[in-house]
Amino acid sequence: MLTDTHTHMDASAFDEDRDEAINRALEAGVTRIVNIGFNRETIPTTMALAEKYDFVYAAVGWHPQDAKDMLPEDLSWIEELCKHPKVVAIGEIGLDYYWDTSPKDVQDRVFREQIRLARRIGKPIIIHNRDAHHDTLKILREEKAAEVGGIMHSFSGSWETAQACLDMNFHLSFGGPITFKNAKLPKEILAQVPLNRLLIETDAPYLTPHPFRGKRNETSYVRLVAETAAEIRGMSVEELAEITTANAIRLLGLK
Repeated sequence: MLTDTHTHMDASAFDEDRDEAINRALEAGVTRIVNIGFNRETIPTTMALAEKYDFVYAAVGWHPQDAKDMLPEDLSWIEELCKHPKVVAIGEIGLDYYWDTSPKDVQDRVFREQIRLARRIGKPIIIHNRDAHHDTLKILREEKAAEVGGIMHSFSGSWETAQACLDMNFHLSFGGPITFKNAKLPKEILAQVPLNRLLIETDAPYLTPHPFRGKRNETSYVRLVAETAAEIRGMSVEELAEITTANAIRLLGLK
């Protein structure tokens, strides 16, 4: 009973074999998938996927890399889509200081607008934070994001950052990087996260776990993430899957 809380199975990388890749996920024991729509192109394809498969859910939001392109009507569009029964969160939203594609002040504004929307309608948020730990935490605090909580996607920060996120009602989600031999910090953090705040993901087609690193990622590989996470926590894969799925169901209101 695995749940992939963050994937992009609508991406063009799956145009040749999307249905087959989704079937492989089912065969691997994945029972719930949260697909992320993050800009004007991927939100409609995410919604289409969620409407096609009863076990696929949608999160919709505006990615920080695309912040400069978001118009007021896009925020209204996201709000309207949040009424759809398959939309379970607003995301992925946040800050990305690694890719210099949108000015920091624009990322800040777009991030804050979406947190305010989430609070207004009572939806959890899914956070993208790359090389922006300090500012991400600052904005989450100032905008009272703890009221809705959510997921720190592909968590990569320190234990101090992890504690700050946990204090603000967030779950920490881990993906392929925990399977890398040199990924010491994520493994140390995963070992300490309270089990009731732990989630797993793939971020497919990106961040492919070992032993497929360098190739296309897909949702079926969340089992590899689960196996590593279970080993780190000293439990069976079945226990880890049951706990992380229960967490996802509770947080996101999945069936």
